[in-house]
Amino acid sequence: MILFGRGVEKAEIEGVLHGARKGAGSALMLWGDPGIGKTALLDYATAAAADFTVLSCRGTRMESGLAFAALHELLWPAADRIDALPAPQAAALRGALGHSGDAADRFLIGVATLTLLSELACGKPVLITVDNADLIDEPTAECLAFVVRRLRTEPVALLLTGHSDPATDGLWELLPGLEVTPLSDTDASDLVRHAMPGADAENVHRTVRLAAGNPLALRELPSVGEAGGESGESTERIPVGPLLRRAFGARTSRLSHLAQMVLLVAAAEDLGDHHTVREAAIALGAGTAAWDEALRSGLITIAEGRIRFRTALIAAVVYEEALFTQRQSVHRALAQALHGVDGSDLRAWHLAAAADTADEEVAALLEHSAQSGWTRGGYASAARALRRAAELSPVPADAARRLALGAQAAWGNGQVNTARELLDRADRLSDVETVVRESEGLRGIIEFAHGDQEQAHRLLLHASRSVAEPEKAVQLACLAVRAGWSGGSADRQAEAVQRLEELAVGADCTGTGLLPMIKQWWGTGPGTGTPPRADEDFARIGSASWHLMPPAPLAVAWGAEQPLIRAYERELEALRRTGAVSPLVLTVPQTATIDIVRGRWTEAAANAADTLRVAEEIGADHAASQCRNSLAWLAALRGDEGSVTELTSRTLELSEPRGVHALTAAAYWNRGMAALFAGRAQEALGVLVRLAEPGHRAAHATFALLAAPDTVEAASSAGRPEEGADALRRLKEWARGTGAAWAVAAALRGEALLAEEGAEELFLGALSVPGAADHPFAHARTRLLYGEWLRRARRRTDARVQLAEAAEVFQRLGATPLLERSLHEQELTGQRLRRTEPYGSSAEPLLTPQELRVARLAADGLTNREVAAQLLISPRTVGHHLSNVFPKLGIVARAELTRVDFDNGLRLLG
Repeated sequence: MILFGRGVEKAEIEGVLHGARKGAGSALMLWGDPGIGKTALLDYATAAAADFTVLSCRGTRMESGLAFAALHELLWPAADRIDALPAPQAAALRGALGHSGDAADRFLIGVATLTLLSELACGKPVLITVDNADLIDEPTAECLAFVVRRLRTEPVALLLTGHSDPATDGLWELLPGLEVTPLSDTDASDLVRHAMPGADAENVHRTVRLAAGNPLALRELPSVGEAGGESGESTERIPVGPLLRRAFGARTSRLSHLAQMVLLVAAAEDLGDHHTVREAAIALGAGTAAWDEALRSGLITIAEGRIRFRTALIAAVVYEEALFTQRQSVHRALAQALHGVDGSDLRAWHLAAAADTADEEVAALLEHSAQSGWTRGGYASAARALRRAAELSPVPADAARRLALGAQAAWGNGQVNTARELLDRADRLSDVETVVRESEGLRGIIEFAHGDQEQAHRLLLHASRSVAEPEKAVQLACLAVRAGWSGGSADRQAEAVQRLEELAVGADCTGTGLLPMIKQWWGTGPGTGTPPRADEDFARIGSASWHLMPPAPLAVAWGAEQPLIRAYERELEALRRTGAVSPLVLTVPQTATIDIVRGRWTEAAANAADTLRVAEEIGADHAASQCRNSLAWLAALRGDEGSVTELTSRTLELSEPRGVHALTAAAYWNRGMAALFAGRAQEALGVLVRLAEPGHRAAHATFALLAAPDTVEAASSAGRPEEGADALRRLKEWARGTGAAWAVAAALRGEALLAEEGAEELFLGALSVPGAADHPFAHARTRLLYGEWLRRARRRTDARVQLAEAAEVFQRLGATPLLERSLHEQELTGQRLRRTEPYGSSAEPLLTPQELRVARLAADGLTNREVAAQLLISPRTVGHHLSNVFPKLGIVARAELTRVDFDNGLRLLG
């Protein structure tokens, strides 16, 4: 293949192919103006990839609204391999491709596609080409974007073409882009001479001048000649777009009316199905003679039953230059040709393209198409179809209903702004109550997940009175409770609990039987009674709805984290069996919180980091901030203040304007801990007291309580014990009311810090509280503070015992600041220590978070494919991680992973 002036582009393509041959997959977007030569470069890549399996698809205008249409084209050659995928993945991909009616999670579809490509690449590398990526349907685009982010260890190359820089497109913004620029005059002249051997110098010069370096124009303009009326053009350069339109117009104008009709039908059909195009063209009077004329023009060809325009731009010009009435006739003929065959979705879109007035029949067909796409995970396509259905709805109420459904589809796809816009349009067509009912309270849900919590509380309570189904009303009311808690408002929280009680009267749904437990959970203080803690109680809550589960910080405050973590683990097991991904984003941040207090820091860090990536991908802002807060908490405990600042700054940027006091308070707490453990008690106290300051944006009762032990210690160390008195009072009241082991121990420790006498009995009492050792970091802190007190009392031998035990826990956890403090205190007792390399914030962890996750799951007996399905990576990537894990841990076989103590420094057991 001869490509003039494309040395840079060819080198980039060959680099991508070379990397895939070596097992290092990558992707590249070739972008530039229409006709600039992007498709030719894809053809070059295909020719250069003779040793690859090549899969291709092309974006088309008509199929851009059909969910997974491009994915269907892309994976069709490998469809026979789908059944060999893990069952949840196979079911998801079959559903997406329309092979079954199974509902599918869009992330699971991405995982299934990645696994399929990875396994296809076991024999030889895979090249994927996507032409006109701007026009592929959004669900396919999201799937491919998911795959692109996970190609690093796969022998897969992905080349796409588009019209705009991927850096300006949110979906492709992480994709390397290469602009395909106009040819130089020298290269352009060479191309013209090659395309038209024997062309005289004047004609070559004229063509180069007018084409402005566009290869398509360079090939087309010489063949137009005087018939196109170009001989009298001025010497100034003319924009390529209008010029090419005129050039193609000159080409098609020489054809008969019926031959032009054949071209228009092919352009409107946009897929190249010869049978459909021929049937529609015949219905419009274009017979064999017209077909022969169109083929002789060279503008279209037919091969293997597919019609192809010589370039996509010709098809675009043919379609756009036609009169609307002509396009109407063509789309109606195409819809008729699709009648009675498996093309109902396309038929709906052709009828919609032909419609110029409201048409309920077409609107209903589009709604049916949307429901079909929605079931298969095509939320974006469903939203688009429902938007068009609303435009064609004769009755405003029907239009509003379809817009409300479209908003739900857009929300499911993570398109928050689109969902809001569709709800706004629905509000203008119908009354608010109807829109709330049809959208199932979506505006309140969006506000809860992304916006202001006070507004979310109001909207959710209102929606709980408007929706028809009692089950949905209970769920919305529970979200209103959570919005009140998240916003730090006891009044709003209590108001929502009252609404739940109202729903329990005469209602018959799953959630209402659990309302007594829910009311206990969401009470604002210990006076509401001890909440249920038995495993079966949590199982009942979890089986009803995730909306009813208490957030982890509240469970920790009540001292019920053990049964709650077991309930969450059961839920996670169920989610892993089904392959559902989105609920994991809601669940894992809760488990990370509990893992931190239980001393499972490496597991918490791995889970939080992994879930943060997924939450950011789907736009779950609050879930992402929860993950950042967990990582910032660990960074504070480990002395990494730079990470604390970075993570909490991003959290506050999102949470403060939206009134999410729970997330803001957690960020403040993390900053306060970082300052306290770094020895800046005065600074720490100034931050921590804000958690209990009425009206402050970080004020939150639950987090003020959880941070109370740090506030007391900061006040004591800063020499301002009076400022710790309120925090200690809260702790003691909560400890008396709930009996939570952590609170009882923390209250005794706080009393010891502020006491003028009797401190030793209080320290010993804190250490002996049953269950206090289940929070190992807090328990070790008590030993450290007691050891410091003993040293100051000149009881050095006793002090060394407490300090050594504290240091052992801090060493195991990696709590660098308090480890250093413990070792320093031991040296102050006169003990000589053999210092080893400290486990500091600058030390690299032995395993990366992803390696740790892979190793843990493999140790549990999961196969590479099962690990891949859970972590949203490919089996090949799992193998890559394990090949790094084995030498790091000093093992040589998978079975030896069962000997690794993952909770205590990754040590090998007996």
